[in-house]
Amino acid sequence: MSDTHNQRCYLAELKEIENLAKQTGSLAELHTLDHITVGDQQMPLYALIMGNADPTAPTLGLFGGVHGVERIGTEVVLAYMHSLVEGMSWMPAIKNQLQDIRLVFMPLVNPGGMCTGNRCNPNGVDLMRNAPIDADSQAHFLLGGQRWSRHFPWYRGEVGAPMEPEAQALCKVVENFILPSNFSIALDCHSGYGRIDRIWFPYACSKRPFENAADIRCLAKLFYRMYPNHTIYKVEPQSLHYMTHGDLWDWLYKKSLMQTGTFLPLTLEMGSWMWIKKNPRQIFRFPSLFNPVLPHRHRRILRRHLILIEFLLRAVQGYRNWIPNDEQRLQLTDEAYRRWYAPHEK
Repeated sequence: MSDTHNQRCYLAELKEIENLAKQTGSLAELHTLDHITVGDQQMPLYALIMGNADPTAPTLGLFGGVHGVERIGTEVVLAYMHSLVEGMSWMPAIKNQLQDIRLVFMPLVNPGGMCTGNRCNPNGVDLMRNAPIDADSQAHFLLGGQRWSRHFPWYRGEVGAPMEPEAQALCKVVENFILPSNFSIALDCHSGYGRIDRIWFPYACSKRPFENAADIRCLAKLFYRMYPNHTIYKVEPQSLHYMTHGDLWDWLYKKSLMQTGTFLPLTLEMGSWMWIKKNPRQIFRFPSLFNPVLPHRHRRILRRHLILIEFLLRAVQGYRNWIPNDEQRLQLTDEAYRRWYAPHEK
């Protein structure tokens, strides 16, 4: 891949973030969290914050591009940002909505990896294996994270080393703008696993039940009541499929337990095997394993998940109206246990 092509593909997504920030004017703040060096290029790590400035306000965070090769995750977040910003110019309801909630966008967490077409960052570290947290039982070989060498996939980094700048930037955004909220949801957009779209929640590091499983169960039921024909997602804990060390969302969720608010970190894992099955030639190019290639399929994916994001925004804004009470929580916890944990006990 040439330097010119690297620069062009990197600038496209970052320029779009910058342009969207300009369009919002005083309604949003563009934060430059750090800069990443690749060759002779300096690439910024951006976060765009808009809406209610009260730290305790209900908050929705959208993240993408943690794995550089999974460009479609960044594009899904940018597609939503585009529709939101365009709507703000003529729909008073959107501006009114932003008086009640805060939106946090970090569409491109790993610009160096995206520039070079790699899953890892320029230091060879897989950012989603980089947090200082270990699985409490046997993680999957290699896939669960390894410390032998950056030349093997899923490298965690050296023992005791600080987290990578990109991981630190993501954590800083979550800790400063999301965890202080009374109620918050984060959606991290990925691709590459399976034949269906999945919504994963913690834990990746453990098979023990998620403390907020009742809230996730309630949220999932609410989604399917609202959109009974949009049954494209399978909601489940990540550990049902594989366990990993160093998951950033496990790490941040554990930090959230020291706060008074509720934090629900979700991962949208778009099933790229569907795209490969329909267009098997994609298998011969590494980036095509994680991204839709054909234009009509690419457009379909960009609009496919807007319903989910709009739902999450409404769920954040109206959380007091659906969050389970003590009696409902007991029932939902039992449902969650039987659905996600009891069938998998040994």
